[in-house]
Amino acid sequence: MIEKNVLADFSGKVSEPVIDPTTYVHPLAAVIGNVILGKNIMVSPCASIRGDEGQALFVGDDSNVQDGVVIHALETEMNGSPVEKNLVEVDGQKYAVYVGKRVSMAHQVQIHGPAVVMDETFVGMKSLVFKARVGSNCVIEPGSIVMGVTVADGRYVPAGSVIKSQQQADELPVITVDYPFKSMNKGVVHVNKALAKGYLAAGK
Repeated sequence: MIEKNVLADFSGKVSEPVIDPTTYVHPLAAVIGNVILGKNIMVSPCASIRGDEGQALFVGDDSNVQDGVVIHALETEMNGSPVEKNLVEVDGQKYAVYVGKRVSMAHQVQIHGPAVVMDETFVGMKSLVFKARVGSNCVIEPGSIVMGVTVADGRYVPAGSVIKSQQQADELPVITVDYPFKSMNKGVVHVNKALAKGYLAAGK
């Protein structure tokens, strides 16, 4: 389902999702309102990308939004004025949620704005990123919570971790050559790009 948002005191404009034609949105997924989806993205069944409260929601080229993923955000406007604390800035542009290129959001992940996840990062199953910035080339292992912190590039979050202080974030381990999930994201990106291309070609 792809549809416009509705007007409200926190949303003074009706927006329609902007979706590149090389991106596949499964009929059982929902993409609503002020959402920008780049190229070669696979949006799987039961994913919800809902830009009707916090706006805009951005997902970069070659990323994937797997089954049951939720991308949503706190309000970024009230009665026509911006709510700055709920906005994030990337390359001079403001967003409610910014997801970079070649990011994998595995099954049942929640990215809740204000939030940033930068390029080449893997967010593992059932993890939550909220009021946080996650750098490039990171791995968030399954079942983790990353909230209110900035995670530097090239770090990993061990499975089941709750990272709520900047000290915890700063102490996260660095991804090394022997880290077992170092290259996993490349394979996941490859598979999902191929799926998006295949489903589009099949006219699904």
